[in-house]
Amino acid sequence: MVDGHSRVRPHWRRLFPALAELGRDVLIERGQALDRLFIDDGVTSLLPGADPARRRLDPIPLILSAAEFADLEVGLAQRARLLEAILSDVYGPCALLAEGLLPPALVYANPAFLRPCRTTLEGKSAGQEHQGLQEHQRLHMYAAELVRGPDGAWRVIADRANDAGGAGYAVDNRRSLTRSMPELFQTEQQLRRLRPFFELWQDVLRQLAPRVDNPGVALLTAGSGDKLWFEHVVLAHELSCTLVEPGDLTVRDGKLFLKTLRGLRQVDVLLRRQDGRSLDPLELDSTTEVGIPGLLDAMRNRTVRIVNAPGAGFVEVPGLAPFLPMISRRLLGEELTLPNGSAMALRDRTDREVVFRAPESWRIRPALDAREPAISLSRLSPGDLASLAERVNAAPDLFVATPVVPPSVAPCAGPEGLEARPVVLRMFLLFDGTRWRTMPGGFARVLSPEDTLSGRLPLHGMAKDVWVLGEDVLDIIGPPNPTVSSVPIRRITADLPSRVADNFFWLGRYLERAEGTARLLLTTADRLGRPSPTPREIAELNALLSCVAAFNLVQPEALHNAGDDAQAMALLGVAREGGKLPRLLTEVSRLAKLLRDRLTGEVHTVLTGGLRALMDTLRALPAGLEGTRGLEPLGRAMTAVLSFSATVAGLAAENMVRGGGRLFLDLGRRVERAQAIATELAQVLDLPEAAAHPARLDSGLRLALVLRDSVITYRNRYLSTLQPAPILDLILADEGNPRALAFQLAAARDLLIELDGHSKQTDGRIGMEVTKMLDEVRAMPNQVAVAANQAAAATRLAPRLRALASGIAALSDSITREYFALLSPPHRLEANEETAQPRSAA
Repeated sequence: MVDGHSRVRPHWRRLFPALAELGRDVLIERGQALDRLFIDDGVTSLLPGADPARRRLDPIPLILSAAEFADLEVGLAQRARLLEAILSDVYGPCALLAEGLLPPALVYANPAFLRPCRTTLEGKSAGQEHQGLQEHQRLHMYAAELVRGPDGAWRVIADRANDAGGAGYAVDNRRSLTRSMPELFQTEQQLRRLRPFFELWQDVLRQLAPRVDNPGVALLTAGSGDKLWFEHVVLAHELSCTLVEPGDLTVRDGKLFLKTLRGLRQVDVLLRRQDGRSLDPLELDSTTEVGIPGLLDAMRNRTVRIVNAPGAGFVEVPGLAPFLPMISRRLLGEELTLPNGSAMALRDRTDREVVFRAPESWRIRPALDAREPAISLSRLSPGDLASLAERVNAAPDLFVATPVVPPSVAPCAGPEGLEARPVVLRMFLLFDGTRWRTMPGGFARVLSPEDTLSGRLPLHGMAKDVWVLGEDVLDIIGPPNPTVSSVPIRRITADLPSRVADNFFWLGRYLERAEGTARLLLTTADRLGRPSPTPREIAELNALLSCVAAFNLVQPEALHNAGDDAQAMALLGVAREGGKLPRLLTEVSRLAKLLRDRLTGEVHTVLTGGLRALMDTLRALPAGLEGTRGLEPLGRAMTAVLSFSATVAGLAAENMVRGGGRLFLDLGRRVERAQAIATELAQVLDLPEAAAHPARLDSGLRLALVLRDSVITYRNRYLSTLQPAPILDLILADEGNPRALAFQLAAARDLLIELDGHSKQTDGRIGMEVTKMLDEVRAMPNQVAVAANQAAAATRLAPRLRALASGIAALSDSITREYFALLSPPHRLEANEETAQPRSAA
């Protein structure tokens, strides 16, 4: 912020008054607001016990002047050209090896050197181009980590070419800072925007496609378990491409396809965010479980372009840095303008002696592992230093020395106001087919005392938004309008990846299961907390406890023949941490994370914020109870769960397009609710008192109305008369009652018909099964109505309802096989079918 004469630098002068006007307290408050914003956006985990400050954003940006950025732009573009030239040589003629400019140990012992990739791009001359983009280009995205030394000069400390991650974090940082610090963006200085860079990137990906007409572009991630999952979600959104996992893809006939409900959809460009060594288990790492068999073969056939090409990680290794200046003169005929400081190979004894005689001035890095941080020699004990020296002397090609360069500092918000802290800058470049373009921004991280300059991209600590100031005369040039063929209008859902559909289906099931659990606990706690219960209330409580046991919420022995206090503690255990309800909400949280790129901002915000509030509420429940009156906190917590469920259902109905994710979300809810209704009704109709005296079925009938939230509807229709047939009609067969079993089955049938109409994989068999169930449910109230003794007829429905619940569970398995696993239905081999053959799996 200030120069060597304690004067504010020119590019800080317009921002400094805004910071001064905000003051220390406001800056601290804005920093806390940014932390909350990260949590709401899903940057941090929603699971219990997660660190809410896993990644933070400093409210003060890192500012680069237009002139400073221009110098970096030129130097980084030259470096990207050099790395591309090295990749072309190493995976091609190997002239650098032949001329002795690269040591063989740096190539053949390098785990990032992928031998099968040497032939993947052969076949055309190096100068031939494809739609303006070089056919043999291996490096399309490049990132460099830089520090500014005490002399003001920038130095590269690491090259990122394997997947060049972090651009998604950069755009998210800008968006978050805009929302939390609007005063900074209201200054008169011209700030260069990030969006044109991503628009250009999106256009370049389309031009890379082998097919011209409506190419398929996908971003490959290792999955939600990847530590950079959130960045992958943001990047897929910014580039308007499909986020896929290895299991979503398959290679058929030398082409790469995405598995969808409609069948296979070809993928033409794969922007990978997965280590190149694990892409294809057939030719690369055979032990990986996250690869795509045959992917390299599809790449050789030029039916898919992989960005960056597998093997690009070769240029990341630290051992390459000492040779770059000499290679630049050989391949480019230019001096390297942005070197790695004075990186030194340790092949010569003299060089090793120089390093270990001055340990305070050097760091040692593994030459072939870019992920490992450097070792500061000054922090080692004499014994450890001697041991390291022995290892280096024994295998000098495996180590490289880099000089200690104290990084420059930048203003950061601290508890006492502005603090000067060291920063590392990561910048991103894109090859547009003609030249390298630099993103006018980047990702900066603030170093803490225990951090290292190099290594993996850290997922904790403080980050900074990077501003690049523009000049008044600067023209803002966006990407050219791409020429593409017309896209046919679609209103179908079948292109949804099967894995995504599966996640939506189970999100609906877990949401409904959590709601049903909360409703059952609320009703049971209400009956258990009543003083001096009547015989009817005791019968109702016994029926409710049977339902609690039937849904495996509590072991039966903990409820029956137990005192009121023991029963109350058992109910409380369902809702407390470690109980069934928190586990259900944790599953909802996990699925919401998996579906982050498929949910609208409003739906995701309500899901994450609501889940976090519910978890806090459940954790606040008392560990013990003073009598059954202590169940009041449990009742309030269950009411909060029901409110959350209703809010999510309403938002899904109003904010999600009919079809796609919402279709499977709704299908999951209908299947889960249908199974719950059948199970509950079977329990309340099977009361011991009713079996002995069917006229005492009133308690079960009242409970059925309460559990299905249909008391008011029944009262409005029939006043106070309780009879089995009308109640069963309302709960079972009334397709206008959203809490009725027939409503769920009819809705599921319609959803399946819609799916069958769009999918090439199905034959409508599951829809026919649901129709048969629906016919049976419609018939049940009529059979009770014409019976001489309605109560006795109603109790005889319990076994049929249990069988129906089992059929609905089997229906869920059939949906999984047909729509998610894409398997044929099981075939029963009869005894007289000696020659019959089961259908093969798809």
